[in-house]
Amino acid sequence: MESIVPDVFLSYNREDQAVARRFAEAFEREGLNVWWDVTLRSGEAYDQVTERALRDARAVVVLWSRKSVESRWVRAEATLADRQHTLVPAMIEPCERPIMFELTQTADLCHWQGDLRDPAWQQFLADVRQFVERRAAYTRVPEARQYHVQATAAAPVAKPNASPERTTGADAKRDHRPSLAILPFTNRSRDPEDEVFADGMVEDLISALSLDRSLRVLARSATELLRGQTGDLEAIGRRLAVRYLLEGNVRRVGASLRVTAQLVEAESGAILWSQRFDRPLAELADLQEALTTEVAAHLGVRVQQAEVERALRKPDNLSAWEAVMRASAAGPTRTRMAKILDELRNAVAIEPDYALAHAYLAFNVASFNWFWKGGRDAAAIQEANLHADCALALDPRDPLVVSEASQALCMCGRWDEGLRWAERAVALNPNCAASHSSMIASTMYFGRHEELLRHLDAYQELAPNDSWASVRQLQRGGAHYMAGRYDEALRACQQSLLLDPNQIFALKDAVVYLEKLGRRPEARDYVRRLRAVDPDGTLDLWEARHTASLLRPEVAAEMFDAFKRVWLDTPVEPASA
Repeated sequence: MESIVPDVFLSYNREDQAVARRFAEAFEREGLNVWWDVTLRSGEAYDQVTERALRDARAVVVLWSRKSVESRWVRAEATLADRQHTLVPAMIEPCERPIMFELTQTADLCHWQGDLRDPAWQQFLADVRQFVERRAAYTRVPEARQYHVQATAAAPVAKPNASPERTTGADAKRDHRPSLAILPFTNRSRDPEDEVFADGMVEDLISALSLDRSLRVLARSATELLRGQTGDLEAIGRRLAVRYLLEGNVRRVGASLRVTAQLVEAESGAILWSQRFDRPLAELADLQEALTTEVAAHLGVRVQQAEVERALRKPDNLSAWEAVMRASAAGPTRTRMAKILDELRNAVAIEPDYALAHAYLAFNVASFNWFWKGGRDAAAIQEANLHADCALALDPRDPLVVSEASQALCMCGRWDEGLRWAERAVALNPNCAASHSSMIASTMYFGRHEELLRHLDAYQELAPNDSWASVRQLQRGGAHYMAGRYDEALRACQQSLLLDPNQIFALKDAVVYLEKLGRRPEARDYVRRLRAVDPDGTLDLWEARHTASLLRPEVAAEMFDAFKRVWLDTPVEPASA
């Protein structure tokens, strides 16, 4: 007889059994199937039944208490659940969690006595249900499994044993991320207060960068023995088994504190990025957090750029990570879209359970259909939905996965879900530009223009001048338009065109903003430019593009009416002989 897959696996210490029973009964009253071990655990061997339930469970609820944090059973179960992306922890009494779980979002239910109406319980239950529904969808949707088989058969896969960097199975999932070690910062001013500041900077940078699930950051304990050592960075890189090293120093310069940081490729010793940050000593109390955010943002972007360059230099035998990096380098343009999709389909074929590849593929399939086909391709919508659901089922804790998938859901018309996942992405890592990107899409649709501008500002700070800079200016124009600030909307639109003169959506929006400002002759000039750049763009297609836009339907319709008036008032240029 086939065993039932548990919705919830309850991990707890035996001395907390009464509290665990409260959770189990509450979950069951909510219709969830719960597996929990109410017998004593004895012996050295890990019970096979328990392990099978743990591995199969759609959500693993770990109850942290003073006893459970000391339990090797609970720690082992939490570790496996975290590896499988099914961990949903809760605090049932004040305690210090194991350090590896300190950065995992944890519900505070220390006060909870079983009241099903309690807001904290309701929020925790919603989180658990989200895990259960996503994992259940992934395992029961036959199209997802069928797609994996088709993709693996159709896409070009690297030759076996062709590259020593290629691994398979679980090893491939562990090893694809770039690795980084942050060396102890040097205090060059020799002031004891600055020594504390330097150590705090390293700790905070490790914590901030650890939120980026696409980057493997070594714990401070791994680098502390290197304090005061200088010299052969290549040897240090080999010793720590990392690809990148971050060095830094702190010193006082007059009335300022200066932090200098540089990113080094361990294998070659090449400096990939270096920057100096100066802050007034009078602001020292608020300095560390702001500096940590700024350094982490620059560093994350630069590591990604370095990974893209490495992937582009590699001619074949790509890993799934390298294929995703190559796709991200192609840029959001129509002419490059076929290459992007080829790279991402290759990534999914190499590693079918790679969440980030599914998320990127979902986003790019959806955006290509959205921007270039007016959102009218039903097959593309189905494919994007499928990959977004797969990505969220595979890794709902990775902010990059969540943000890319949430944007795909929005472009497939699942706006409420997209907004919830976008909010989750920002909660998971507010210092990730992609998290704010997902909120940009959601807040634009729901007409929250001031919030939209805040997320655009955050994105600009975290990823200045990236390949989406033209699009971000375009979206900034949309925010000002919704607020009735047509002059500011036009300025943002023109800035978008300075960055990309052939940005057809910026040309189109300029037509609308000029029409709203009563500047019809200039608006007609932009229509002529638009027709030259996008000769296939008929009025019907532009109506479809407006209908499928990120804006609310009534705003999109209003913009199209303005655009249509100018379009029809602009004679078609005769074809040149």
